[in-house]
Amino acid sequence: MILVSACLAGIRCKWNGEIIKNDVIMNLVKNGEAVPVCPEQLGGLATPREPAEIVGKRVLTKTGKNVTEEYLLGAIETLKIVRQYNCKKAILKSRSPSCGSNVIYDGSFSGKLIPGDGITAKVLKENGVIVLSEDEI
Repeated sequence: MILVSACLAGIRCKWNGEIIKNDVIMNLVKNGEAVPVCPEQLGGLATPREPAEIVGKRVLTKTGKNVTEEYLLGAIETLKIVRQYNCKKAILKSRSPSCGSNVIYDGSFSGKLIPGDGITAKVLKENGVIVLSEDEI
């Protein structure tokens, strides 16, 4: 089983409420090969929600609200799902402060990218899950 970002499967959970349709991801879910999750929602955040980026060791919204705890809770809940479904691989939303793998926004809300992992991507990697972005499939 593959874990996938729910937003990539056409589920309305992206921060701004927009729907993303990735045909590859949607087919994996439809065929029972993937389980969709949204770490932000699992952490208690609503959709839509204020955009957030990683700033140092914290996750802050554009207006400065600290949502680090919600992101950490979402990562822990996602890891539980990974273990429940025995997922060895995850395909997650690129650049996200939760799901971004290898590259994330720099925390300035300017669109600038830096090397790094989102909170959930990091937790999954630390627990042996192969993490890819939708750009890598």
